[in-house]
Amino acid sequence: SKICVVRTVDLEDRARRPRVAGHLILRRRTRRTWCAARVLVALSVAVSECCYFLFNLFKTAFASSSSREAMAQSNSSDGFLSQPKGFSTKAIHVGQDPEQWNSMAVVPPISMSTTFKQHGPGQHAGFEYGRSGNPTRDVLERCIASLDNGRFGLTFSSGLGATTTIITMLQNGDHIVAGDDLYGGTNRLLRNVALKMGIEVDFVDLTNMQLVEQAIKPNTRLFWMETPTNPLLKVVDIRAVSEIAHKHPGIVVVVDNTFLSSYLQRPLDLGADVVMYSLTKYMNGHSDVIMGAMVTNDEAVYERLKYLQNAAGIVPSPFDCYLVNRSLKTLALRMERHKSNSLAIARFLETHPKVERVLHPGLPSHPQHELAKRQTYGHSGIMSFYIRGGLEESSNFLKALHVFTLAESLGGYESLAELPSVMTHASVPLQQRQELGITDGLVRLSVGLEDVDDLIADLKQALDKA
Repeated sequence: SKICVVRTVDLEDRARRPRVAGHLILRRRTRRTWCAARVLVALSVAVSECCYFLFNLFKTAFASSSSREAMAQSNSSDGFLSQPKGFSTKAIHVGQDPEQWNSMAVVPPISMSTTFKQHGPGQHAGFEYGRSGNPTRDVLERCIASLDNGRFGLTFSSGLGATTTIITMLQNGDHIVAGDDLYGGTNRLLRNVALKMGIEVDFVDLTNMQLVEQAIKPNTRLFWMETPTNPLLKVVDIRAVSEIAHKHPGIVVVVDNTFLSSYLQRPLDLGADVVMYSLTKYMNGHSDVIMGAMVTNDEAVYERLKYLQNAAGIVPSPFDCYLVNRSLKTLALRMERHKSNSLAIARFLETHPKVERVLHPGLPSHPQHELAKRQTYGHSGIMSFYIRGGLEESSNFLKALHVFTLAESLGGYESLAELPSVMTHASVPLQQRQELGITDGLVRLSVGLEDVDDLIADLKQALDKA
């Protein structure tokens, strides 16, 4: 249309030129040309407006389609909670401000010093001795707290170190209500250490709210739960248990969130008082650090735990803090891959004739599938399944694996497989294992970040040899 307008202006200029011989013929031609030009202009404008209308129509349709696709991706086909925005931004930036260092280093430096110069006797600049506090550890603790929407974070030399600190907060005669299906090390600590300290412990099925209410005593001071549980993947209703516990003043509710990480579940938002981690697992995710952590919004609980962190000396090294802080930057990316890989494998295993049952909260067959969808943002790479047969069949299967590695632990980028009855949960009393269903046919998988087709092919060939 712009070209036609320019030509029209040119014709108007020609029409105003002084008349010469034959001007009548030129005038008629000019008028005809001018009329034709006006028609062309009108047609051009109409076509332009039509194209613009169609463009906007297609643009709106495409945007609506993209919006529907984005909504489908955020809600996803598995129906878990939609992940709110900002998680990765916090993981990358909270506690990492370059301005806090004279060097303006973008990557927080590792401070290996065990002691710090003071301005005068008892006049330190925030740090005095490495056990009491460390700049590198401080960076990590602030970042970890933010990921759970918490105010205070503390790190420890191991996950069990964090658990020990919680128990040390109690006194002789206090009572703990613990889940019946726990990490073997936690079960051992409660049975063989806490009980000897004069602390009562009852192991309860926390998926049964009636049993939860009945378990509370006048001296109950702590609820300890894992969800999903280890290794049976039971999902506990954090909000419901917390509401029941908090009817009784003085009870602290602790959730071991190791299996899901702060990316897939945030217990503080659901009513828990403290969230605990073995950072060794998904939060670090590289199988090269042993460390634990706790996050809380309760300042009184934080002060007690902070005191015990220093008094008991269960602190991590600055170098390990640096490694975990580095790993948090990719936590969201890693957890998404763990989530998709494990669900694909769970679906494959459910169809295999040598598999009796699959335990994965993302499957509709899971007893607490609907609760998992209401409470979490998806499930991680940890899962279990019952192989048909017993110890011989499960052993043959595990020894035949090539991509999966037969080893304890979980949450790393590599895929692992193990037999809880003789490995991670061997310390759990036989009677309790039998009651829970931790049999010699129960296999636990930690699904890593490899190509999922290779993982499924490895499981298939190993099952064929079982």
